[in-house]
Amino acid sequence: MSSSHPLFGTDGIRGVANAGPLTPEAAVRLGQVAAVELSRLRGSQADWPICVVGRDTRLSGTMLEAAVAAGLASAGVDVRLAGVIPTPAVAYLTTKLGAAFGVVISASHNPYEDNGIKFFGSDGYKLDFATELAMEQAFLSGSEVERVKAGKLGRIDALEGAEDLYVERVLGTLGTDAPFLKGMKIALDCAHGASVRTSPHVLTHLGADLVVDFNSPTGRNINAECGATHPEAIARLVLASGAVAGVSHDGDADRVILCDETGSALDGDEILAIAATFLAKRKRLSRNSIVATVMSNFGLNDAIRGLGGEVVRCGVGDRQVIDKMRQCGLNLGGEQSGHLIFHDHTTTGDGIIAAVQILEMMVAEGKPLSELRRCLRKYPQVRLDLGVRAKPPLTELPDVNRLLAETEAALGERGRVLLRYSGTEPKIRLLLEGPDETFLQTQGQTIVAALQEQIGL
Repeated sequence: MSSSHPLFGTDGIRGVANAGPLTPEAAVRLGQVAAVELSRLRGSQADWPICVVGRDTRLSGTMLEAAVAAGLASAGVDVRLAGVIPTPAVAYLTTKLGAAFGVVISASHNPYEDNGIKFFGSDGYKLDFATELAMEQAFLSGSEVERVKAGKLGRIDALEGAEDLYVERVLGTLGTDAPFLKGMKIALDCAHGASVRTSPHVLTHLGADLVVDFNSPTGRNINAECGATHPEAIARLVLASGAVAGVSHDGDADRVILCDETGSALDGDEILAIAATFLAKRKRLSRNSIVATVMSNFGLNDAIRGLGGEVVRCGVGDRQVIDKMRQCGLNLGGEQSGHLIFHDHTTTGDGIIAAVQILEMMVAEGKPLSELRRCLRKYPQVRLDLGVRAKPPLTELPDVNRLLAETEAALGERGRVLLRYSGTEPKIRLLLEGPDETFLQTQGQTIVAALQEQIGL
């Protein structure tokens, strides 16, 4: 969250659970505001618009689920509780049920102490910035949301079979009904999160000899030294089990990081390159081009240029990726962090859909991931994060700007420097890319030291 947008950040609302906008009282009000704003946006004539609500496994999830549902029902919305389920499942179920909108209670890759609330429109896409701003203004206005009469109150019911509906959808994206992973050992890291039931179900159905870990959520262990932000965990599991590939999700399973049979993790850029190469060869990649964010490796440009296309760049966040894909008519995009969007099959980042698409490609090519990944030749990158006590405009940090200018001048056209605040955490993120990793490390530490002195915790 930024000072200009105190409620919504890069991916919905996020912060410490039971504080700020993530208290039960605030969640009730947010549910009421959403009921009014999003039902109006859809133009629903139904007496009781429907909303699908899903969550991950963190301790505060049931508290916020109950509060949001109460707010929605008090404003005349029928609530369908999908329970613990991946974020992309809520997007799919929203469209499947003809719901007015969907709500996800999750802080994605953040630790269990945090939580968040994000929304999908009736079309299964995340809300645009203008709609979020309207909701934010209504939430912060202090005006009481008009309550419906007792006879118009919404109902709150469990959505039976939600997991099965989503699993069927995932399996339906594949080009075959055959168990093409039969006899293949696959390792899976569920991050103690929302994928603990759905992803094992999918991979087992495909015939995999499955080795699963980090699938025992306690409410306090989501993302703890596991999941997509800790690729070393899936690497250990692959090596220990002798798996031919590893799949690692984050807490809400909208991301995936893969691991090859040698125990080396593949990030989103490598997954994008593999998918683009495969699809282009079969004339299934729109314009032979993809969308990636400003954080993606420049080596991706070379790989896609070799296919006769280009990498269209956008800002950080899978919402910005999908927005750019829709603008440009492209069907593949994603982030280095593991948000992968196969737009022929999904409206948002989907970790298990991305995973099974790549595993199907691996089997079709008859090559291991360690060989397929060679289609991307990366430039060296250094990424550094720093916790900050405030987020002033970067133009107000003259020493930092001087160092950035010096670094950019030294790199010239053979590299780049990116500095941005996190949209979901009190952090600033620095990315340096260029041919000399030692230079990048030295300059990166110098810039971070200047940031620490001016705004560091």
